[in-house]
Amino acid sequence: MQIQLNDTITALATPHGSGAIAVIRLSGKKSFGIIDKVFFDKELKAKTISGEKGYTVHFGIIAESGIIIDEVLVTIFKNPHSYTGEDSVEISCHGSTYIQQQILQLLLKHGARMANAGEFTLRAFLNGKFDLSQAEAVADLIASNSDLSHQVAMQQMRGGFSNKIKILRDHLVNFASLIELELDFSEEDVEFANREDLKNLILQITSIIDKLIQSFEVGNVIKNGIPVAIVGKPNAGKSTLLNVLLDDDRAIVSEIPGTTRDVIEDEMVIDGVLFRFIDTAGIRTTTDIIEQMGVNKAFEVIKKSAIVIYLFDAHELSAGDLRMEIDLIKQHIGTSQLLTVANKIDVEGEEEVRREFSGSQEIIYISAKNNNHIDVLKDKLVSLFDARTVNATETIVTNARHSDALKRANQALIKVGQGLEKNIAGDLLALEIRYALNELGSITGEVTNEDLLDSIFTRFCIGK
Repeated sequence: MQIQLNDTITALATPHGSGAIAVIRLSGKKSFGIIDKVFFDKELKAKTISGEKGYTVHFGIIAESGIIIDEVLVTIFKNPHSYTGEDSVEISCHGSTYIQQQILQLLLKHGARMANAGEFTLRAFLNGKFDLSQAEAVADLIASNSDLSHQVAMQQMRGGFSNKIKILRDHLVNFASLIELELDFSEEDVEFANREDLKNLILQITSIIDKLIQSFEVGNVIKNGIPVAIVGKPNAGKSTLLNVLLDDDRAIVSEIPGTTRDVIEDEMVIDGVLFRFIDTAGIRTTTDIIEQMGVNKAFEVIKKSAIVIYLFDAHELSAGDLRMEIDLIKQHIGTSQLLTVANKIDVEGEEEVRREFSGSQEIIYISAKNNNHIDVLKDKLVSLFDARTVNATETIVTNARHSDALKRANQALIKVGQGLEKNIAGDLLALEIRYALNELGSITGEVTNEDLLDSIFTRFCIGK
């Protein structure tokens, strides 16, 4: 993406396709001049938008050479009081795809160009409306699909994370300037930066950064969903359970063992938390090559999941068999949390099943087929996700780029701390502090380059 700020861009801001209304955006120096050429009152007399106040809405007609395209509402925003920081116009028209295209072609004809993906937000960043981490939070807010992901994105977009990074950088810049000053007087062997104070500062900052890095584990699942693997023997009812949880016939259900041979995945929000449920092939020894590939995939999914539901047919396993199966699963489970669920309690009765497994570990008893006790399972899933670590007022890192930059900054500051213990020269300390400042600055965009901006903003939708 070649960065340009001297032209005027336009794009459809609402999803493609027909709808009740559509919104077309226009931003740049020529925005008012362009809209003045195509916007008229009901008698087709020209309306001069440039002379109107910002934050006002105007009813009229979009037309070309006396031919009416649509009746619209035009909202105007005058720089710097707009999303992009430029003169901007939003045209609310009827949602016909034909009308959308006709208006866009008209705007292009009179001097606008089609916006690149994320270019409106890029201009907002370049015009100082918000920093880079806030810009990225805009994309997260658009993509948010649960209460928690919405809360975290909103908190970051409003500058919560940026403010924390700014405070850390300000403390470091202050000490870095003193150490840099020492280098100018190196022949006189003076110290302007108190080494004990610097040690304490490094400890404080690395402690804060450590917490931010650790929060990424929680932030990542908030943003992308908590992966939950549903595993067990063939015909345990895994696909039925997936369908019940999603309230949709997502997976094929059959009495024939080994029906599911590939991973089936879908999402569901429970009490504001996004879960990614993954149905896997039944785990058993098989001579079928394709089914064995599915079994291998099941074990791979187990390793990558935050929660593993081990589902078993309560009438097919004894308590001893269950312990052996659980031991097998635990060999592959890693740090995942295991949830043991007994299915098909409707066949002979729940009381008999509970007596059979009374000495076993904690078990949830359900009938996926009859939708019995599924609410108990859902409540347990939510409780397994440690909600105490998720507070909308706390700073939670959800972006892998931010997490990586924090790790690199922390490594540099750890080297500074080690250097202070060994009394190394100030120029070497200054080098590592500058590196840490550079990494922290890359998060908010104080230090950036065109390639980084390309990487970030091309992931946005066009029109944002």
